[in-house]
Amino acid sequence: MVRQPSINAQNRAPLTTERITEAALRIVDGQGLGRLTMRRLGDALEVEAMAIYHHLPRGKEQLLDGLVAHVAAAPADTSASGRWQDVLRAWAGDYRDRLLAHAGVLPLVVTRRNPAALTATLASLREVLRRGGVAEDAAAVAAHTLLGYVIGHAALEVRGTAEDGAAARTAAGDGDVDWGARFRAGLDVVLRGVR
Repeated sequence: MVRQPSINAQNRAPLTTERITEAALRIVDGQGLGRLTMRRLGDALEVEAMAIYHHLPRGKEQLLDGLVAHVAAAPADTSASGRWQDVLRAWAGDYRDRLLAHAGVLPLVVTRRNPAALTATLASLREVLRRGGVAEDAAAVAAHTLLGYVIGHAALEVRGTAEDGAAARTAAGDGDVDWGARFRAGLDVVLRGVR
């Protein structure tokens, strides 16, 4: 079926990689990763699916890499003042919130090999640690560990497992895990281990 030009086509923003990625993210956030198809994406953008390939020549593979980069690339604010522990604590909380807000992309962040998506994030974490007086080698290990902790915790949180019998429960004692309290407790353990 050939799509007829929309009356709103003249008023529509031009197709860009960023616009494509944002539309794909809305589909994944609203309907799940399994519902993301090039056809559905084209419909959301009011273009033929083939028009997307002009911006993403590798098609869906490139789109998935773009989603990972868009969600997972979140460098720490290296200009923030204060103790390095507080800067990293604030970054970790914000990063966790970002991952949870885009939980449909989280499986891609965990399983897809796209190291470039995390390069700037890791570099910024190392810089915050170095500025705080942590030696280069230790800063590299700590940055990697911190990033792994936040991503891993978010993945477990999305999965919603309480099977490990963890003691961090809601104040009501209803058996549900208080993921925020558990996250903060684990983050304190990670940050205390940095030397």
